[in-house]
Amino acid sequence: MDNKENCNVSATSAELLSASMSAEREQFESLLSLTQRQAYHLALRLTGNRSDAEDLVQESYIRAFRFFHRYDPTLPFTSWLYRIMTNAHIDEMRRRAKLRTTSLDEPHPETGSTWDVPDHAGSPERLLMTEQMEAEVQEGLNKMTPDFRIAVLLADLEGFSYEEIAEVMKTSIGTVRSRIHRGRKQLRTHLINARPDKYARLDEI
Repeated sequence: MDNKENCNVSATSAELLSASMSAEREQFESLLSLTQRQAYHLALRLTGNRSDAEDLVQESYIRAFRFFHRYDPTLPFTSWLYRIMTNAHIDEMRRRAKLRTTSLDEPHPETGSTWDVPDHAGSPERLLMTEQMEAEVQEGLNKMTPDFRIAVLLADLEGFSYEEIAEVMKTSIGTVRSRIHRGRKQLRTHLINARPDKYARLDEI
């Protein structure tokens, strides 16, 4: 093969590679457009404020694009994206925990050990997980450990099944059940204590 033929082969390979990358980018941008609002909504509930939510969404999509070649298009993109988002959120919480000095008189923001209270039947939390979420609900979510908060939000806000949450969080269904169970207890008790006039009914459900 002479130099001219070599050049033609190289040019063809480059064109194919460029076309493949262009198609991949277009697919990713299409998925981004379809999921951005939903992803931001979840990020807002995970972080508790708009600035951190925007940062989390940006970091999640950057990671998603970087590893988009690993995405299996036969599976829901949101499940794959949420796995990336939850990992990014937990990474950030761990980083902040190392930098933060916590008073020994305050409940630990990561373990939430002072929240271990009796459970109640029923699950009214789903009714509280709306876009216009009350401040007390968001405050309760913020006080949970990241794993509990993620599990509760995916179940009660996104409507994911235990199996889907287990896939997102890369854990067992039993662990998912436990996290949701304990997270709901924490949220319910916080609401009753914070606003008994408004949420006392939760104690009766």
